[in-house]
Amino acid sequence: MLRPTLVALSLSALPAYAQNAPAPALSTDTVQKVEVKADANGYDPRRDDTASKIVVSTEEIRRYGDTSVLDVFKRLPGITVSGGAGRGGGEIRMRGLGSGYTQILIDGERAPAGFDIDGLSPDSIERIEILRAASAEFSTQSIAGTINIVLKRAVKNAQRELRVGYGKSGEVSNPSASLSMSDRVGKMSYSLAASAWRYEFDRPSPFEESQIDATGRPTFVRRTVQTDRGKPQGINLTPRLNWTLENGDTVSWQSLVTHQRTDYQGGAVVDTVLGLPPRYDARSMTSDGSSTVVRSDLNWMHNLDEGAKLDLKLGVNGMRSDGNYHEEDARTTDGVARLARDSVVLSDTDEAGVTAVGKYSRPWKKDHALSMGWDAGYAVRDDARGEVERFPLAGTTLRRNEEYEATLKRLALFVQDEWNVTKQWSMYAGLRWEGLETRSSGNTFETSTNRASVWSPLAQTLYKLPDSRDQVRVALTRTFKAPLTGSLIPRRFTTPNNSQTDPDYRGNPDLKPELATGIDASYEHYWAEKALLSASLSVRRISDYTRQGLIVEDARWIQTPVNDGDALTRSLELEAKFPLSAVLQDVPDIDLRASLARNWSRIDAVPGPDNRLDQQVPVSGTLGVDYKAPGGKLTTGASFAFKNGGNVRVNVEQSRYQSVRRELDVYALWKLNPTYQLRLAATNLLRQDAVSESRYADDNGVQRRTTFADGQAMARVTLESRF
Repeated sequence: MLRPTLVALSLSALPAYAQNAPAPALSTDTVQKVEVKADANGYDPRRDDTASKIVVSTEEIRRYGDTSVLDVFKRLPGITVSGGAGRGGGEIRMRGLGSGYTQILIDGERAPAGFDIDGLSPDSIERIEILRAASAEFSTQSIAGTINIVLKRAVKNAQRELRVGYGKSGEVSNPSASLSMSDRVGKMSYSLAASAWRYEFDRPSPFEESQIDATGRPTFVRRTVQTDRGKPQGINLTPRLNWTLENGDTVSWQSLVTHQRTDYQGGAVVDTVLGLPPRYDARSMTSDGSSTVVRSDLNWMHNLDEGAKLDLKLGVNGMRSDGNYHEEDARTTDGVARLARDSVVLSDTDEAGVTAVGKYSRPWKKDHALSMGWDAGYAVRDDARGEVERFPLAGTTLRRNEEYEATLKRLALFVQDEWNVTKQWSMYAGLRWEGLETRSSGNTFETSTNRASVWSPLAQTLYKLPDSRDQVRVALTRTFKAPLTGSLIPRRFTTPNNSQTDPDYRGNPDLKPELATGIDASYEHYWAEKALLSASLSVRRISDYTRQGLIVEDARWIQTPVNDGDALTRSLELEAKFPLSAVLQDVPDIDLRASLARNWSRIDAVPGPDNRLDQQVPVSGTLGVDYKAPGGKLTTGASFAFKNGGNVRVNVEQSRYQSVRRELDVYALWKLNPTYQLRLAATNLLRQDAVSESRYADDNGVQRRTTFADGQAMARVTLESRF
């Protein structure tokens, strides 16, 4: 249970100051903001909201006809995507920091358990909001920032749209289809976005392992040729219903359903060039699995006196996944490969939960918008894993049956206020308290409970310079990174060829949240219509930093997360976007955009150089151009995304290397007639190969594992129809 005293304290300590919520506030407050801040160009959330926010529109999201939302994010300013191009490419990072540091929300709430953002179709997204500084209304588990993905909800008129696409990459094909429908019937409106996709892959994944002793003499060199093939496929459904009641209240029901299935086959053969061979030198792998995630919310918005509103939301969510993995490992003796290990693993995971969110908002005094509320959740997770491991050469069989149950509870209380001090100056203050509890029990480890609570005072201000289009923003934040559920559960995952660079993994139930105190500052220059130059700085001081420790237990290497001291991260981001007509006259309709991000970090407990936080991306950038032909029949453009890599020191003995990534995408859109349009796109045209390496060095020498991945380009054609 969350501590009752902390809940009581948070209720009694709610002050009468807070922040501008990233989502629009009261309707009366919106009118106030337009009257105070708007200019002839109308209200612009990026320019006029006190809280710094970048809004990516539907047009920008759909520009390249992507089927993977990760491909959309790699072109956005200040955002990088780890891994290579295409589906399954990695995780979204702000300020070069990934999972846990960058918060991903769906409609303002944390994504359901088991949700794979790469399985979300871009066609189901209405807009993307990028928030560099924390907001009290949203969870403050956002040290690097927050990305809020807003699903389609606005229904202005009847609409039917069908999109059918086909992609080709090498010898594999990737079809997709989506359907969007919306309409109004009296005081009721509805919308439905549905999509289906399939992504085939067939790629080599070779890697090399080597070791040198303390004198620099090589002791072994092994080269592995591995091939991975698979056919992930999935569907998305996002239905929504809205009702306007007689008293002006609104009720809405929105759901998100995703289902994915993956079939995989792989094989690997090890060539020992020098030294002793590994325990197993040939391997074949097959697996199949499915995952279904469902979330459904019922939202009631009630209008009160004097412009106040009460917004209540009750939600349920569930996740179910199952998998079947079969691995056969062979050992070669006297030139003959013999089956030495045969492992079958069956896994099954279920999670169900309920959420309750409430918000009360009202105009408060003159030019103030006050809101307060809560966010609570409860979930139960059951996980079962059974393995039958046969060793034919030894004539033995091992059977393992692991089961565990985890209960997750959370409660958050917040209050925030935005104050339009003058026409040029607005301020925001907010306070949020979050309490988290995770309790896990299983048949292979002792029951453990992890509790944590965090107070997050927040402040932001926006000042528009008089007689100028320039403005300055400053934010002070207290944010945190909570341990992931899998990092807390002390169950153990083993690897066949266990080593320093390929260890087992075990969670740590004693992990504490990482706490960060930060400051953000930015200068924005709007020098013409749709023209922006901006520069932003941020600094975060992090305590109780979590790193991956490496230990030896029962002659096996085990990786486990541990809290270890403090860390510091800093970022500088530059952005420019403008139409060519802003600098030249009588020119084509061309829009230009560019961004550059430089990130630094240092972990106190890890010796330098290269002791970067979370394998942080040091430098990233984007360049883009869009051209619209006279008459509006043809639109075309290109985008270039860059991020560098380099060495990262994980701890005293371990380090990693990531290669540079350069990706070039182009597109063209023809509006054939009012009903049909054709979209062509080619992505990752540079086809740059990727290299990654993990190293372990001690007094006995250095061991390396280097992995190579071929770059693959893709061409896609999409036919779009509105009817």
